[in-house]
Amino acid sequence: MQVVRTIPEIRALRQQLTSSVGFVPTMGYLHEGHLALVKRARVENSTVIVSIFVNPTQFGPREDLSAYPRDLNRDLELLRKEGVDIVFVPSDDEMYPSEFSSWVDVEKLTEWLEGASRPGHFRGVATIVAKLFNIVQPTRAYFGQKDAQQAVVIKRMVADLNMMVEIVVVPTLRESDGLAMSSRNIYLNPEERQAAAILFQALTLAQRLWQGGEKNADELRQQMSSLIQREPLAKIDYVSIADAETLEELSSLERPALASLAVRTGKTRLIDNVSLDLKGAAIGNDINTCQ
Repeated sequence: MQVVRTIPEIRALRQQLTSSVGFVPTMGYLHEGHLALVKRARVENSTVIVSIFVNPTQFGPREDLSAYPRDLNRDLELLRKEGVDIVFVPSDDEMYPSEFSSWVDVEKLTEWLEGASRPGHFRGVATIVAKLFNIVQPTRAYFGQKDAQQAVVIKRMVADLNMMVEIVVVPTLRESDGLAMSSRNIYLNPEERQAAAILFQALTLAQRLWQGGEKNADELRQQMSSLIQREPLAKIDYVSIADAETLEELSSLERPALASLAVRTGKTRLIDNVSLDLKGAAIGNDINTCQ
């Protein structure tokens, strides 16, 4: 496994590759959810490249950039065990030199949900992902379903800018109680960790009601919100029943939808989602659970 830190280094290695390249962009502090992306990339490609970069431009002024967990040596060992070929670990200055002044904005899709709660977040995400795609030139790039809006935004950017990369979205990996795996879970104390299970409980409630024939999106939002509000440590940021493609809020579920939410448990903000779509109708069909 080669670890490189500069753009010229990664480009030189990329030029030597003639077969398919699978790419997994991460911010490090890897968990089984990240490794699921790596495993999928390993199966589907001749070469696997992973980036580790805590992207400062996707964090807001009151967010946890400085506190974001980091453990590069641990991450590299995990990636080595998964058979990753190349790990790109650039510095902030490497990705954003002092004269940097170009940005990627994906409109409309970023106005809702995380975009509304975290202004500027997707500008940072789209810009860094576009830069990484230009640098790595992957055949396929792998993202997790847990960040569903991010996946939709990246797909739109790739289509709009005619990028030659296939976006593969991998099902969410979960703890035994349903909590989606996330690097931010480390912030939860034991009581908060137990309370955080309410996110998946609310999502599965929406899925059950939908499967039972409930088509009123307001009713689903209300039922989800009522359940979460029973947990004293949980504070709702948003609860959404939105069109799966446009991410606009729905009044009636007549087409594929996404049930999603953002909830603060203590000081930690967690997000999650499930599909309301006939292709993933059974609860859990769009997820993997880690026991």
